[in-house]
This record gives sequence, C-alpha cells and structure tokens, in this order.
Amino acid sequence: MDRLDTMEAFVRVAESRSFSAAARRLGLSKSVISRQVSALEAQLGARLFHRTTRSLSLTEVGIAYFDRCSRILADIEEANLSISQLQTAPRGKLRVNAPMTFGVLHLAPLLPEFMRLFPDIEIEMEMNDRRVNLVDEGFDVAVRIGRLEDSGLIARQLAPARLVVCATPTYLERHGTPTSPADLAQHQCLIYSNRSSGAEWRFRDPDGRRWSVSVEGRLKVNNGDVLRMAALGHVGIAILPSFIVGRDLQAGTLVSLLADALDQDAAIHAVYPHNRHLSPKVRAFVDFLAQHFGPRPYWDLVA
Repeated sequence: MDRLDTMEAFVRVAESRSFSAAARRLGLSKSVISRQVSALEAQLGARLFHRTTRSLSLTEVGIAYFDRCSRILADIEEANLSISQLQTAPRGKLRVNAPMTFGVLHLAPLLPEFMRLFPDIEIEMEMNDRRVNLVDEGFDVAVRIGRLEDSGLIARQLAPARLVVCATPTYLERHGTPTSPADLAQHQCLIYSNRSSGAEWRFRDPDGRRWSVSVEGRLKVNNGDVLRMAALGHVGIAILPSFIVGRDLQAGTLVSLLADALDQDAAIHAVYPHNRHLSPKVRAFVDFLAQHFGPRPYWDLVA
C-alpha cells in the first residue's frame, strides 16, 4: 500500500475517532480503511489506537505519530495548492530573448508597466541578434522578426515587420533618386550582414511575382542601428524596418523609396516551446505585447 494513503487513512480515523466516518470522508469502504491502518501499524511495529467495541482512542505512540503525519499531510496540501496557483496566476521567473535594437526601442519602455501589472513575475531578459535555441538555453519566450523557420515552436504574431528602403534628402540630391529597384545597382547600398540574403533585396512586381536585386556597398554591418546612423550620415541607401526608422521618416530626415515595390510578408512574432503553452507568465507577457503592438503598431503610425 502507498505510505501516504495509509498515513491519510490513519489521520482521518484519528480526527473523527471512527473508521466509518473516515471511510465516508475518503470515499472508501470501512474495510479498506481498517486494512490500511492495520498495515501501517504492522509497518511501524506499534499500535496506534486503543480499540474497544464502544470507543477508539490514540495510544501514546499514536498521538506523537498523528502530530507528525498531520503536519506532513498539511505540507503536501500546501505544496499542491501552490502548484495549482502557479498554473493559474502569472508568477515566477520569465526568461525572455529579444533582438537588440527592437528590445531597446520597444520592449524596454514597456517593462515598467508590465512589472507593475504582474508584480509576481521576475524578468530575466537577454538581448542579442543571434538565433537562440529556446529549449536548450532555457528561455520561456523569444521575440523574433522576419520569416519564421519551421522550428516546432508555437508562434503568435505581434505586429507586421514593414521594411522601408530609405535615404536622406541630401544623399538623393547628390546621387539621384532611384525610380525602380533596378536603379539600386547605381547606388551605394548599406547591407545588413546578419541575414543570409543581406545583399539580395526582395521586391514584388504588380502581378505579385517576387524577384530580388543584388546590391553592393562599402558598408556591411550586423546591426540595424549602425545602418540607420550610416543612412542618416548620407552614406547610402538602406533597407530597414519601420520600427527603427519610423520617427526619422516622420521628421523627414529619411525619405521612403520604392514603397510599392517592396516584398512585405514578414512579421514580428513571439515564439515559445510547446511545454510553455499554458504557462500563465508566458501567456500574460505575450498578450501584453500583442495588445501594445497589434496589426498597426505605433511606429507605423508615424511612418
């Protein structure tokens, strides 16, 4: 017999001073409860109850054992309750991975509000531009930008990832304005090297067919902030997400080019392993981001 089952049978008999009452409480037969208590006494090598035809009382050993068993069962009940609450209330450590630029510009400003709304969640965030393995590296959720690979992760779209071909008015005055993607071959293009297709800029013709243009330039870099600064410095033409350059476009310091021709089918997603699917802390974080970004995120309202 299971030791915890026999301990619980003993405690319920001791509390009610009745095998019949304990059996009703546990939903078992009186004979089963009697066998469990007898088995427990045999295991312990001690009598726990004084039994007569009219009364049932604890022995001295039984009193001491009842005190210990009651505490053990109470601790188990409390542990089970805490796990149940953990499954329903957002709490615990949340390990998040996010791209550096997006994390600094758009996640960091939201963290104070999220932490105020969910005071029982502790956040550990790692920001970098490499593709981490969530399961192997122990992340609960990651923000990923672009086309998703078939990784077996659960994904939820948070916002579109709109790309913008852009340059400063000064650069365009000096070198001319491209009117078609083919014209980019005559320009200095700023290349994002952290993507395999960095020197291949994708476009879509009026019939929806996709095609790409090979671009060249003197600057290749794996960080969008550096590309933005180079574009603002009149070095060349960049292709950047609107979440980086939205305010520059609004201010007129950068000008959007070839907008109707760009291939736009990427998005910003929250991804998480299947075993995190029902975690309240992950659900709370993803819902919070989706609510603040959405199909028309604020950075596109200024672009």
